[in-house]
Amino acid sequence: MSGLRLGLALMVGLAGGAASAQQAAPVAASLPRVALETTAGRIVIEADTLHAPVTAGNFLKYVDGKRLDGVVFYRAVKVADRFGFVQFGTNGDPKRALPPIKHEPTTQTGLHHTEGAISVARFGPGTATGDFTISVGDQRAALDADPGKPGDNLGYAAFGRVVEGMDTIVTILDAPVSPTATVRGSFKGEVPVTTVKVLTARRVAAK
Repeated sequence: MSGLRLGLALMVGLAGGAASAQQAAPVAASLPRVALETTAGRIVIEADTLHAPVTAGNFLKYVDGKRLDGVVFYRAVKVADRFGFVQFGTNGDPKRALPPIKHEPTTQTGLHHTEGAISVARFGPGTATGDFTISVGDQRAALDADPGKPGDNLGYAAFGRVVEGMDTIVTILDAPVSPTATVRGSFKGEVPVTTVKVLTARRVAAK
């Protein structure tokens, strides 16, 4: 075989090997999804276990343990048209709550409270358990971590997003709230008159 033909054969062989390597390369697994079947409609959430493993993993523990079956959306904070957030979860029920988790701020995960983002509610950093917020509109200014702010500036821990059912979330946000009702003395003016119930929360396959 001449030098030219040998060189061409080597190039073809190398190219074929590279193509085989590309074909054999593992495909990144899809992020887990959870369907909330509610009395207002279906909501599908994608949990970002890659960027927020602690917080997303915590949410999945509540789902897998069926701890979110029967909970309600007990808070709706509507600042403007299609702008605010809704909140659901264990709402202080000790029989449903798991131990608090480590806080994963948005400055660490790179996730942000944009339209449809889901995050875990908390008091101090490291106190979050099983209460979750879903943003309507861009809530980065209110809920993202911001080292430039005074005091506790670590925000909420975003860990995923709504991939189906934002119309249901907006319906919950737009529903009438009581001017006087509270949740254990808090959230006055933010408690829905008629609560939306989560019938089931189950993992579903990505489409």
